[in-house]
Amino acid sequence: MIVIAIDGPAGAGKTTVARAVAAALGFKHVDTGGMYRAVALLSLERGVDPSDGSALEEICRQVDIWAVDGEVAIGGRDVSELVRRPDVTQIVSVVAAHPEVRSQMTRSQRSMAQSVDVVMEGRDIGSVVFPDADLKIFLTASLEERSRRRSAESGGDPAEVQRLILQRDSADEGRDASPLAVAQGAIEVDSTGRSIDDVVAEIQRSLEDIR
Repeated sequence: MIVIAIDGPAGAGKTTVARAVAAALGFKHVDTGGMYRAVALLSLERGVDPSDGSALEEICRQVDIWAVDGEVAIGGRDVSELVRRPDVTQIVSVVAAHPEVRSQMTRSQRSMAQSVDVVMEGRDIGSVVFPDADLKIFLTASLEERSRRRSAESGGDPAEVQRLILQRDSADEGRDASPLAVAQGAIEVDSTGRSIDDVVAEIQRSLEDIR
């Protein structure tokens, strides 16, 4: 099975690019960020403190969490819209920082690639989940570009969106468990000012070069 790992910071365009690459190649698209959002949603629904890693780990053991081809599901329940709620966004970085949670999600993510070709995106796919991925991409963009994209998506105040992105960057890069970093052997792709088609074409060329 072929694994394409796409990592990068918030707002870099990972989900949009990963979906497009998967569609172009006929692969499955796995959004690992959606999986962590599902855990955060469960934390809120069950009244579990998002800072309690052990309790969150137990939740992860109790249910199957999937985020494939645009659908996020918890035990078969479609929560694709619910995981985008502001209260989920507010705590997801706290939830995702727990080593216990990341260990459970990593196990699930690896299982998804056992029988199908995948494009998997997140923040530690090339560095931790699939260090031997066939192709590793680190997708980035300028802070201004990332803030503009997120603001356009959410309709939020641009200054507040930029503050939240900086906060998320700090949390992702500074956590002890699987911090955001450029994986060894990853190709860095800057999407600032570029069309989705242009970025996808570059990634396809990179895959062809290693085949």
